Amino acid sequence: MKLYGIKNCDTVKKARKWLDENGTAYEFHDFKKDGLSSEKLSQWEQAIGWEALINKRGTTWRKLPDEVRDTISAQSAHQIMLENTSIIKRPVVERGDEVSVGFNADQWAAWTD
Repeated sequence: MKLYGIKNCDTVKKARKWLDENGTAYEFHDFKKDGLSSEKLSQWEQAIGWEALINKRGTTWRKLPDEVRDTISAQSAHQIMLENTSIIKRPVVERGDEVSVGFNADQWAAWTD
């Protein structure tokens, strides 16, 4: 498993704690510190859709101009997420070709069975 997120994000901390407590091996990638490639973002968009990746409840989304939020599309969302990784819902977790977004203990437990 590979967990993507931001080290000091509360949800990422919760996810890492759960994975550690359940003995689940994972690799952590801090996309704030280590970056995020356009190719990786495209893989996630193909797997789960760009809408699932954008955190519309966060301050980064709320700080976007109204015209950007009102006219967001797959293409503009991709660029916005690359420029503002904080807008990506966290954590993003990969296991093989499977991708999940957010804290999802039930799915992760099923992956490790």
